Amino acid sequence: MSGTLRERLAYTPQPLKFGTSGRRGLVVDLTQLEIYTNVLAEIRYLQSLPLSEGGIKAGDDFYYAYDLRPSSTQYVENNRGGLCQAVEQALKDGGMHPLNLGAIPTPALTYFALQKGKGSIMVTGSHIPFNRNGYKLNTSKGELMKKNEQPINELVAQTREELMNQPFSESLFDEQGMLRSKPLNLEPVLPEARSAYIQRFLAFFEGETLHSTTILAYQHSAVGRDLLVEIFEKFGAKVIPAGRSETFVPIDTEAIDQEQLDVVQKLYDQAGESSIDAVVSTDGDSDRPLILAPRDGKLCFFGGDLLGMIVAQFLRADAAVVPISANDAIDHGILAEITEPKTKIGSPYVIAGMQLALDKGRSHVCGWEANGGFLTGSDMKRNGNVLSALPTRDAMLPLLCALFAAKNEKMTLPDLFATLPKRYSRAALLRNFPRSTSLKIIERFSPPDAVMRNVSFDESGLIIVRDSNNSQLHATEAQVDTVKGICSELETIFSSERGFGPIVRINYTDGVRMYFGNGDVAHFRPSGNADELRIYAIADRQERADDIAVQGVAEPDGLLRRLQSIV
Repeated sequence: MSGTLRERLAYTPQPLKFGTSGRRGLVVDLTQLEIYTNVLAEIRYLQSLPLSEGGIKAGDDFYYAYDLRPSSTQYVENNRGGLCQAVEQALKDGGMHPLNLGAIPTPALTYFALQKGKGSIMVTGSHIPFNRNGYKLNTSKGELMKKNEQPINELVAQTREELMNQPFSESLFDEQGMLRSKPLNLEPVLPEARSAYIQRFLAFFEGETLHSTTILAYQHSAVGRDLLVEIFEKFGAKVIPAGRSETFVPIDTEAIDQEQLDVVQKLYDQAGESSIDAVVSTDGDSDRPLILAPRDGKLCFFGGDLLGMIVAQFLRADAAVVPISANDAIDHGILAEITEPKTKIGSPYVIAGMQLALDKGRSHVCGWEANGGFLTGSDMKRNGNVLSALPTRDAMLPLLCALFAAKNEKMTLPDLFATLPKRYSRAALLRNFPRSTSLKIIERFSPPDAVMRNVSFDESGLIIVRDSNNSQLHATEAQVDTVKGICSELETIFSSERGFGPIVRINYTDGVRMYFGNGDVAHFRPSGNADELRIYAIADRQERADDIAVQGVAEPDGLLRRLQSIV
């Protein structure tokens, strides 16, 4: 038992890093020591903040919840898992009073904690494959913002050294980085947060009904799968549960592939109900919605960015914030005049954009991501009822709004979505794509100066360069030549033979987003949460958007693989 913990560890620790939102990693690397180190440091950070900035006080209640991934609460193969047990231990050792809200959606946890003015942690890997997991920390005021990450990382480094230098005989952890006590049980589950989440919708939508509406609820392994059924039934809908799985199913509502769509179509066909109006579901932690509806027996998938537009109109928003990856239909319809500048991808950026809108005096502020997760930056009022602000992704709100909107307008969902500007999107991704390679690709096709965010090309060959505020910049001759070279190289991949027009503009807000003369948009960027390279496509026809996405991830020589071959 001699030596320090560092000297006795029988593995090489892999530090857990921030992703787009929260921390994610491979389960095999997520020792309880790693989770404990990060959570303890983050608790110390929150305790250093004033309450007005989301701080917490030692001795306060601190809430946690979790999804249905086995590693969230159980010990799994390779002596890993038990993430919640590590979180609970870190909260106690950090001087907090941990309270277990159970297996509930991320927005249900966040809503309850914010109403109480307390911090919270959701243990979840969200939509990514089950061999990964992680967690997301909230301050007492809401999500962690990007400005918080650097000071937290500094505290993590200090805490890591402190724990690693402890005598092994005094450490809480064994050679495998797991708690020696091997705790199995967690604090008793408190049901109040689940109930409060349901009541949130019952109160706001009082007077609305889904009577005579039939819904198929694709449950799979989503943590909100039973809530989904319960909430829609309370509004009078007939709900058919389907596809329940005790094995974790990673559903990426932003980049749902044909295989997953075929699974849902089969469930719809097996239900044998000609009266089904919609198929609804969520991702693993139930903060991203999935919605489909039948047209002539074939299910139509509606992207989350279009769903957000339906919801914003239904809620009569006066400011809308979306990331650069969103469908540009928002720029062509009635929401164009209330759309704020596009943000980087990730809820912290959307939340920051909503705050800027509030600072400008907007009162009905919302935001959404291409995955459909819908955020409310301000209280929303409708029919005399108030929905309190919830600046974090939510799946239930947009699903309910879309179905109430269709019901009120006496339309089918396909007809309702057909009222939006005719721009169609699809996203796809390559899994197990090394992040280091993704970053090389982005660097290769980015301008020489990071200030250059928008580059436009006109027919005469003139290049106009603008910054993030859309102010025109002066570009040197060398910079212009570099940008022209980038454009030419991209056009050899996104070529006329593949159906693309000439590139007329490139946006570098987050990744590389190309606008083509024929109206197509193609956008590639690495995922912030996993080793994935994503492609987003927009076109004037759904078939063309689908085609771009398919070409993007085709093996072995699709668009993304051709980008990889260059670097």
